Amino acid sequence: MTILLDESVPRLFKIHLGEFSIVTVHELGWTGMKNGDLFAAASQQFTIFITADKNLRYQQSLSGNPLSIIVLPTNQVPLVLTLLPLIRDTVLAIQPNELIEISLP
Repeated sequence: MTILLDESVPRLFKIHLGEFSIVTVHELGWTGMKNGDLFAAASQQFTIFITADKNLRYQQSLSGNPLSIIVLPTNQVPLVLTLLPLIRDTVLAIQPNELIEISLP
C-alpha cells in the first residue's frame, strides 16, 4: 500500500508512520492542485489519501475512484499524534474507495 499525505496534513506526520510507504503532496510538487486533479493523479500511484480537509466528501464525487481516503479531525500535531494507533489501524483496515473520518475521542 502506498499513502499520499495531503498538504493539509503536517509533513512530519510521515515520520511517525514510517512502517508505511508515504509520500507528501509537497514532495511531488502537487501543492495547490485542485482536488479533482489531485485525486486523478493520486489514484494512478497511491492506494490511500490522508487529509485533514473535512469538506472533501462534499467537494468531490468519490464514486468510481479506487483511492481510499482517511480524513483526520485536525491538523494540529499534538492531537494527531494521540490518534496514531487509530490511524494505523484505519490504514490497515480501509477498503478501496472507502472514506473514513477519524474523530477525536
